[in-house]
Amino acid sequence: MIGSILTAMVTPFDESGAVDWTAAAELMHYLVENGSDGLVLAGTTGEASTLTDDEKVELFKLGVSEVGDRVSVTANTGSNDTAHSVHLTEAAHAAGVDAVLAVTPYYNKPPREGLLGHFGAIAAVGSPVILYNIPGRCVINMEPDVIAELAQIPGIAAIKEANPVRAHMEAVSAIDDLVLYAGNDDTFIDTLELGGAGVISVASHLVGPQLSRIAEIAADGDLEKARELDGELHDLYAGLFVTANPILVKAALQMLGILPTSTLRLPLVEATPVQRDILATVLDRQGIHTSS
Repeated sequence: MIGSILTAMVTPFDESGAVDWTAAAELMHYLVENGSDGLVLAGTTGEASTLTDDEKVELFKLGVSEVGDRVSVTANTGSNDTAHSVHLTEAAHAAGVDAVLAVTPYYNKPPREGLLGHFGAIAAVGSPVILYNIPGRCVINMEPDVIAELAQIPGIAAIKEANPVRAHMEAVSAIDDLVLYAGNDDTFIDTLELGGAGVISVASHLVGPQLSRIAEIAADGDLEKARELDGELHDLYAGLFVTANPILVKAALQMLGILPTSTLRLPLVEATPVQRDILATVLDRQGIHTSS
């Protein structure tokens, strides 16, 4: 296992839209010091779709060099092009990451045999693979029997499960030798209850210590208390997704002075004044006070 609280880290940009490498390094250290057991770099929250391959690989290298001796570093290398995913996985493997995250191929809707071939090729590179099932973004849902077959491929170690249907989660949690991570913050406690390892989180940018405490309490067997504490965070979970992720988590980090800007790359745009007001109210309810 590579940790319980894995933060799907945003990629900081300066006002021109260039990667702010200094801010990225500082954010890595901030997250590690505030509850994160690991970082997932260049994922959806990291705006992977508008990063170049060179930028992704530099992020992977930066993560390994800055915090790789303290926490796990997972590189998102998934795409809907197997050859491209293998290329990125090879680069991530060479950079020394602990694992790679590979999303269900989106848009081209591969059949079962295509999924097996796609993930098998990525796993053959040699880094442990975390499957990422997110039907809301990828058009198709990997059914539990497909996931179970994928779990038999050497090197496929875990799954980030973003299908929130309880019956689906229960079936996936029962698959031998496959570690389960919540793909959404609001299914974190359900995942722990089902014996999963934890969450690949957005909210951990802001409440990492609280999430870490919930995981510890659940591991000690007090699921009732863990669920109570998790319930106190659901307002925040929802508030960060009033619009497309990572618009509001970047706004929050800028409002708190953790990032110098909340810049995103098109087609994503910065939070509106109304959205920032809603976010400020949610943060204030959580006792997280902003300066702007």
